Formats: sequence, C-alpha cells, structure tokens
Amino acid sequence: MTAILFYIFAAILVVAACRVIVARSPVTAVMHLVLSFFTASMIWMLLKAEFLAILLVLVYVGAVMVLFLFVVMMLDIDSAKLRQGFKTYLPLGIVVGAIMVGEMAFVLANAYWDPSVPQAPADFNNTRAIGVAMYTEYIYAVEIAAVILLVGMVAAIALTLRRRSDVKVTRPSEQIRVRRQDRVRLVSIPSQTENSQEGESAPAPAATEPKGSQP
Repeated sequence: MTAILFYIFAAILVVAACRVIVARSPVTAVMHLVLSFFTASMIWMLLKAEFLAILLVLVYVGAVMVLFLFVVMMLDIDSAKLRQGFKTYLPLGIVVGAIMVGEMAFVLANAYWDPSVPQAPADFNNTRAIGVAMYTEYIYAVEIAAVILLVGMVAAIALTLRRRSDVKVTRPSEQIRVRRQDRVRLVSIPSQTENSQEGESAPAPAATEPKGSQP
C-alpha cells in the first residue's frame, strides 16, 4: 500500500511541477506550486519524516506560498511579457533540470543500494536530530535563511503598498478634517411652471406655393 501511495503522490507531484512551468497565468502557476509542496509533504510522511512534512505545509504552503499568491495577484503582472523569453531559455532550463534529477537519482540510488549506509533505528527521533543539527552545526545557515525570508516579506509588503494611480485609498486624516461646506453646496434655483397653453399660442406655419405653378 505504501508503494502504491508513493507512485500516486509522485505522479501528482510531477504533473503539478510541470504545470508550474508551462502555466500561462501566474496565479495558476502559484496554485500548482502549492499543490507540489503539499504532495511533497505527503511523500515525506511516507518516508517517516513527519517534522519535515509538517514544516513544509506550515511554512511554505501556509505562509510563503500564500504570500506569493497575494503578491502575484496585487502586482498585475503582464503575462505576455513573461512568456516572451520562454523558448529562448527553454534548452538551458531542460539542461539544468536534467542535472538536478541526475544528482538526486545518484544520491538516492547510492543510499538505497549501498549496504554500508547506516540505517536509523526504529525509535529514532528525527525531529530532535534535525533540531540539534540546525541549531548547532548549521546555526549560521539557519540565521542567513531567516534574514533572507525577512527581506522577502518586507519587499512583498513594500511592493503591495507602492503608489499606484489606479487604486483608491482611504485617508482617515483627511476624513476627520472634512467640513460640511466642502462636501455639500446648497443652490437656490427659481421655480419654473409648465405652460399649458404653449401649443395654442404657437403661430401656424406659412403656406408655400408649389414650384412650377402659374400666378
């Protein structure tokens, strides 16, 4: 059953990742990226890496990708300009993707087929091991990643709050200082009555003689 679930999740992950690349709409690409992250977390659950699975869902799906989605929807990105250089950089992207897949396949195959690789015991606490490794051996990398995420959040907020001429904003300071004479103007208009005998007093049109008649 685990093998069947793995192949199902792997197929969904591959299809969603391809849709991230070939989708015409940025919003569609972001939604498929969310699906890719969520499916990858399910695969990690099958591999007994519960902490990484929950971390991927909470941090990337629940926070980072939702922030990316809001930014993409607020920036009003022109999709035609984004697709202009797609065919130009497609061969380079295929080469880079093939290299990444080859590296991952080599590492996984080496770990699977090499019997000398130590296996974790049944009562191994991977959450504690990851926490100890992150905050002892890789503490500087964790701090740098946190600073990069903070800069990304600040940049996203700055982009959404930039000045735009086509957006209506509310300024409470101006609403408080408003006066009645600035908003309402009373105009005195003289009353007008409808003339009921307008049709009777109108002069009749003069008769004209037809052309070509003799006097």
